[in-house]
Amino acid sequence: MTAAPTFYVVPGATVKSAIDQNRNRVFTAVETAYRLHAAGDAINPDSHFLRYPDKPSARIIALPAHLGGAIQRSGIKWISSFPENRAGNLARASAVLILNDAATGYPLACVEASLISATRTAASAALAAEHMSPDPFRGTLAVVGTGFIARTTVEWLLFRNWRFGRIGLYDLDHKEAEHFRKWLDDQHGVKAEIRNRLEDVIGDASLVLFTTTAVAPYLADEKLLGHCPTVLHLSLRDICINVILASENIVDDVEHCLKASTSLHLTEMATGNRDFVAGNLVDVLEKKVQPDRNRPRIFSPFGLGVLDVAVGDLVLKTAIACNAAIALPDFFSNSARW
Repeated sequence: MTAAPTFYVVPGATVKSAIDQNRNRVFTAVETAYRLHAAGDAINPDSHFLRYPDKPSARIIALPAHLGGAIQRSGIKWISSFPENRAGNLARASAVLILNDAATGYPLACVEASLISATRTAASAALAAEHMSPDPFRGTLAVVGTGFIARTTVEWLLFRNWRFGRIGLYDLDHKEAEHFRKWLDDQHGVKAEIRNRLEDVIGDASLVLFTTTAVAPYLADEKLLGHCPTVLHLSLRDICINVILASENIVDDVEHCLKASTSLHLTEMATGNRDFVAGNLVDVLEKKVQPDRNRPRIFSPFGLGVLDVAVGDLVLKTAIACNAAIALPDFFSNSARW
């Protein structure tokens, strides 16, 4: 007789501890997930969006996924984005991750996933920055949008030993930029300058990070990227069609990125083709696509559920090993058929 597995709950403090103590393993897990996905040893269906007619900026997204290889784990992230939360000093995003046993299909855990989501996004951006930049680990950084994702991404860049000669910040909400500048100084001893215009923060940056809540592209001046920086376009909807066409574009997955009115999707609709996409991140890792020094290099990741499963699986195993996961052994008390 096969017994139902013990079900675990992993709270946010435990997730943070597991990630902080295993950053190198997390970084490897993200790269492994990308490689399994590129090799066809993963399943990553479309994300599903729950939207609210009376709250057009709010949404909740379901990201189901399965990772094969040595991992053999399935799961689904259920993540909400309510930008208006910030007015009450409440985080915009909240999330849970359900992990399933791939053999029986039984859920194994419910894991607090807002940090997992930010971590996999930030680690993937750091991975792309290393391999897409002609001269990585140094230069100047521009941060456009200074929220939690920006903070986490900068943390991962610093962890990966990037050392910036100058950091510029730009946010429509000046108070957000002030909070970011203070955090960077207090936590990392790194100074940053707040700029009042987008062109002032981007113009001299070798690495540009977009983490805004923009719903439509606004960066239309090709000259702003004329110095050919590496661009981490994590918010996906900042860059206009003409700038996309003037750049080398790398994605995490073509089918996922060219949908939902992203900058790349709008470009496809305008041109009727996908010729402007040079390849995916694994193509860059395997040197099938070389970074183009003579054009801006833009990484636009839609955010794959397999990354959440990879990081979540590592967090769960770490939490169980440390006796930090909350066990609910009778959660499936009605699992026996007879």
